Order: sequence, then C-alpha cells, then structure tokens
Amino acid sequence: MSDHTPQTADRPTERKVADAQRAALELARTDDGRRSDALREIAAAIEANAEAILAANERDVEAAEELHADGEYSRAFVDRLTLSETKIEGIAEMVRSVADQTDPLGETIEARRLDTGLELYRVSVPIGVVGTVFESRPDALVQIAALALKSGNAVILKGGSEALHSNRILHETILEATPELPDGWAAQVEAREDVETLLGMDEEIDLLMPRGSSEFVEYIQSNTNVPVLGHTEGVCHVYVDSAADLEMAREIAYDAKVQYPAVCNAVETLLVHESVAGTFLPAMAEEYETAGVELRGDERSRAIVEMDAAVEDDWRTEYGDLILSIRVVDSLGEAVDHVTAYGSKHTDAIVTDDADRAARFMRSLDSASVFHNASTRFADGYRFGLGAEVGISTGKIHARGPVGLEGLTTYQYYLEGSGQQVGTYAGEDAKPYRHEEFDGEWSPGSLSGEDGS
Repeated sequence: MSDHTPQTADRPTERKVADAQRAALELARTDDGRRSDALREIAAAIEANAEAILAANERDVEAAEELHADGEYSRAFVDRLTLSETKIEGIAEMVRSVADQTDPLGETIEARRLDTGLELYRVSVPIGVVGTVFESRPDALVQIAALALKSGNAVILKGGSEALHSNRILHETILEATPELPDGWAAQVEAREDVETLLGMDEEIDLLMPRGSSEFVEYIQSNTNVPVLGHTEGVCHVYVDSAADLEMAREIAYDAKVQYPAVCNAVETLLVHESVAGTFLPAMAEEYETAGVELRGDERSRAIVEMDAAVEDDWRTEYGDLILSIRVVDSLGEAVDHVTAYGSKHTDAIVTDDADRAARFMRSLDSASVFHNASTRFADGYRFGLGAEVGISTGKIHARGPVGLEGLTTYQYYLEGSGQQVGTYAGEDAKPYRHEEFDGEWSPGSLSGEDGS
C-alpha cells in the first residue's frame, strides 16, 4: 500500500492518484445535472478549440508519418492517430450523447423488505478511481473522460507518446471547461514509468482499462493486481451460411472489413459455406480488390479465386488493416469450430435467412457479441446506444462487450432501519424475516412503509 505522506510531493503520479481518490468521493455526491452540464461545456470547448487541437494533432501525425515511411508504424496506426474537422465534430457529438444518457447513479437495482421498517436496497454507485492506458487514438482520451464524469468516477489518463501533443491539448481543454469540478477528477500522466507506478497501486486504483495492441493489454493484465477491463485481440469473423442472401452477405462482408479496418471490431476472417462459395467469392473478391484488400485464403478458396495462401497464424491474427483471411467450410458446425479455435471472443456474425441456423450459431459461440445479418462493426458503445464506450471487454466478470456507463458502476447495499437488532431474529423466540421483494426506490433516511407506499 502506498502512503500519502508529504513525500508524495516527490512522486507526482501517486499525488495525482491521491487527488483522484478525493475527487471520486465528491463526484459520487454530485448530482447528474451538474455532471451533464459539465459535459456539455466540454463539448462546446472542444468545438471552439478545434483549430488548436488540429494543429497539435498535425505535429503528432507528421512525426508518425516519418516513422511510417521507415516501416515502424502501419498506415492503420497513423489513421487512428489522425484527427480532422469531421472527427472533432464527432467527438463533440459523442460527449453530448453521453450527457444526454440517463443518470447511471442512484438507481435502485433491487429492494427487499427484511421486516416491517427494515428495508434493504441495492443501489448503483461509481467504481471510484479508474486508470486508463491507451495507444494511438486521441479521441479515446475524450471518450473515457466523458464516460468517467457521467458515471461519477475520477480518471487517470495515460496516452501513447505518439499522440503526446494531441492528448495534452485535449486534456487542457477538458479541464479549462470544467473549473467547478473537484480538482483531480481527470488527471493525465505521460511518462512510461508512470504506467509502472499505476500498475502497483492496487489499493488506490479500483479499475484499469487498457486500450491498444494485444501484446500491450496482455502486459497490463500480467503486471498488476488491479482489476483489468479489456480485451487482448479483436479477431472477428463473418460466416456466410448456405442459406444466406448473397447480396446481403456481400454488403455485410464489405462493410465489416473496409468501412474502418483499423479498429478491433473489423472482420479479420471470412468463412463461407462450400455450397455458396463458388457463386459468392468471385464477386466478393472483385469488390475487395477495388478497395485494396489483400486476400489470404485456404486451398479451397484459392481454387475459386486467385489469392495468397493463408498460413496457420493468419487465422488468429488481428490485422487492423486491409487484409482478410478466407476459408471455405463444409457446414455451420465447422464454422463454429473454426471461430471457437481461432477467435478472440470479441464479435462474430452469421449471414443467413434461416432463423434456426442463426440461433444455433449464436448460441454455440462464447463471444461477447454475436450478430445475425449485421456487420461486426456494430460492436460499439455509441452504436449500442451507450453514448460511447471506454472499451470492449471479452471477459465475463463485471462487464462484457462494449462497456459504457453501466460498466463503470458497481453497487452498494443500503439498509434503512428503525432500531432493529439482530438478536431479535436469533434464538428460540426468534422473529422470522419477511424477505419480500417490493417495488421501491431508495431515498436517504426514509422508509417506504410496510405496504411499500
């Protein structure tokens, strides 16, 4: 456990976390109107400061382009880093959409009457201090800060060095727009050693949310005792079934790969039933070729369409680029087996007009999101109506899939009594508990009454 003695003045990361702890307690008591108004101020400030934000981002992109030319950064990496006027508008819109979401705090999840005048409520509350370490995408800083604020959490932000200037000005813009919020609610750290410090603060930080490459997320998960929310890879699949509408399948497979190939919900492997492969693949390959997609296929795919040979590693690779592996399968069961063997439990889709076959596919997989007749690109907090997301979780504990406001809350039990003692309910003359569920909302210091009125 790290101490918070005067020596923390020499340890700025620990000091920022200590400030965040205090801010989190205050934010938990801050009403939704104040939090939402602050978010609208952030959105307006980002729009007003767009010119300076783009200028700072240009410095980052210029440096990244040089490294791309040297082969160190991929084109997809540079694209994720690059902001534009349209992206700035989208960021502001995202922040406003978070502000407009229903308050996730103070919701009575469950109410139970233990006895007359003794009522137990399970109520949603913030997690507390959330640390996030992310790479490349500066818009992630705003997404995470907005969701943290709406859910009453303090946040420690650590972006990648490739987005240093972009992250600095976005963080400054956020703080300048919210002077009324508690100091330390959104702190930024920049040095690599700061990450090591955060990983060791398991008694001060309540949740870590890494966003980046699979190797990066695995490193975070393996080097901390802080709970980690995230996914290591986005190896997503689209399966074109024997009963698929092939025109629909073509549009879905194209969107899932081409619309934005650099993100974790883009498709990486296309599975095609052997009965439709001969009809489907030639036209599909032409569309992919027009879009600049490099295809890598198994032997049966290459017998239909000329493409590079896929190797074993291709089936488990998240390309994050205009590269796609293709495999022809004999059955729906073989498609399920392939996804189970090589997938990352992120997002997988089936295209079919047979509802029973769709249900079999969906219920046979252990992925966080499974879609029927829809692009994998829909696996996104904003598109799910969550306002935005802090990331996508492929784990099963606490939160799963796109993680929005609900995933940044936990709960407390509030017990409202009127002088009851446990001894009354123990021994030979024990009074029985009622343990009745009732439709009630917790409000401080008041009981709903014996009849729940």
